[in-house]
Amino acid sequence: MPYDHRNPVPRSVPAALAALVCSAALAGCGGASGAAQGSGGPAAGTTTPAPPSASASGSAPVSAPASGSGAAATAGTSGQDRPRAATAADRSLAGRTVVVDPGHNPGNFRHGREIAAKVDIGTARKECDTTGTSTNATGGRAAYTEAAFTLDVSHRLRKLLEARGAEVVLTHDADRPYGPCIDERARIGNAAEADAVVSVHADGSAAGNRGFHVIVPAKVRGGSADTGPIVAPSRALGEDIVTAFRRTTGTSPANYLGGGTGLDVRSDLGGLNLSTVPKVFVECGNMRDPKDAALLTSGVWRQKAAQGLADGIVTYLEG
Repeated sequence: MPYDHRNPVPRSVPAALAALVCSAALAGCGGASGAAQGSGGPAAGTTTPAPPSASASGSAPVSAPASGSGAAATAGTSGQDRPRAATAADRSLAGRTVVVDPGHNPGNFRHGREIAAKVDIGTARKECDTTGTSTNATGGRAAYTEAAFTLDVSHRLRKLLEARGAEVVLTHDADRPYGPCIDERARIGNAAEADAVVSVHADGSAAGNRGFHVIVPAKVRGGSADTGPIVAPSRALGEDIVTAFRRTTGTSPANYLGGGTGLDVRSDLGGLNLSTVPKVFVECGNMRDPKDAALLTSGVWRQKAAQGLADGIVTYLEG
């Protein structure tokens, strides 16, 4: 979940992590949009002590073999996790580039000082990155981190898009100590001249706040930020993802922001402000709500989430 200074939600930190936070001088994680904004890391199946809590189309559904990544909690690889393989006739995205940005990094927990360093987002300076949120640890079950969730969904999404012929670039693959910082994430999409960039997150709002939402850029101009050229295409991308994600996952748009539209317009996110290509953030659900958490920790549901994202991207690119 991206950090939101507008309405932070109190966080609870388990004792084990508190010690880590103190020793690493950890700066804190993302906050809320409206009620709270969420945000990502290691392969699914990786769990760590809970970090602070923060983040109808005419196109045929995209499908490909499911990711080999496992899943936490109720996850696992089932027949539902393995949709049919795409045929050559399905490769409608040949020649298109999609950047997939898994929110956060599992190593961020060990690099509090580095991720707390401020970077330029055009209109202000903001923390390099945050740790992300997690589900609550309950009944002896370890928390499932947003970092694990975002990387798992990103791997699944990459397979689906590559099956349609797209070139897919990940901003990271848990292959670096921390980050990348939010300004570097934007530069990766810009350098790739991406046709679309999707940043995968999960929210960390209060229990009872349910559903997904897509964050789209506001019109921002200042310093190195100028979102004017990408506002309209980013919103079109966001709307297509909302429609496809709702249809494919069976979940509803967030009940705590966006007025039921599934869209949230923001001007404070460096990843959007510094982008020169169409870009959105997707908060796939609220990790702090038990019902949403049950979905987010299911490998079957995460495959649906990746499918919904892929279908939305395909609809946008083929439109």
